[in-house]
Amino acid sequence: MFMRFVRLALLAALFMPAWAHAAGFTPQQRDEIVGILRDALKRDPSILRDAVIALQADDARAQSQAQAGALKALEPQLARAPGDPVAGNPNGRITVVEFYDVRCPYCRRMLPTMASLLRANPDVRLVYKDLPVLGPASVLGARALLAAQKQGAYLPFHDAIMAGPPDVTEASLRAMAGSLGVNWDRLQADMKSPDVLARIEANLAMARKLDLQGTPVYVVGTQLLPGAVDLAELQNAVTTARP
Repeated sequence: MFMRFVRLALLAALFMPAWAHAAGFTPQQRDEIVGILRDALKRDPSILRDAVIALQADDARAQSQAQAGALKALEPQLARAPGDPVAGNPNGRITVVEFYDVRCPYCRRMLPTMASLLRANPDVRLVYKDLPVLGPASVLGARALLAAQKQGAYLPFHDAIMAGPPDVTEASLRAMAGSLGVNWDRLQADMKSPDVLARIEANLAMARKLDLQGTPVYVVGTQLLPGAVDLAELQNAVTTARP
């Protein structure tokens, strides 16, 4: 019973750093409390482990709640922003949002998985959010993709970039444009257009609000799935989101 009390006391002290001061203890009483806790930790170091686990769980809950609130607030921008590039069924009932970087190896690894998901779920629309976070080559690729969209070539350009070398260059983009019948001069001009740059900035701002830590990240309904998740996990999220 005593050790359980000590565990609870330690947890309280860790969760509320100003606890002793707020409770109005005297300096002598605070020293006594600290002494009790130190003695308890010497006798049973697992107390600290339990406290750290509890703190981590509390942090995870807080982050999950914050992300859920951000997802709800950003839902129109995430799923229904006018002009976002879409794969799958443009009129699908279920929206999957993918934040990705053209140079990200995990994003590239997910291509077959996403293709399988779309084949198995004809009511899914896949919204792409270009998130260039891996350097200048990523920014160059994202700008080229959104510029290609103006010529109706986002999806074929996406497939070409993602299948090519990760170090995107102007020369490689020009070669892709030629093979896909995309006008290179127009593409170059559109890559510098304010609306293309604004779209990238909007995606980066959303990622910050959602506290995304990398790519890829998938948003399905109210679920946020980070990393190269497997097909079963994506399918389960789609099934859960389906009305």
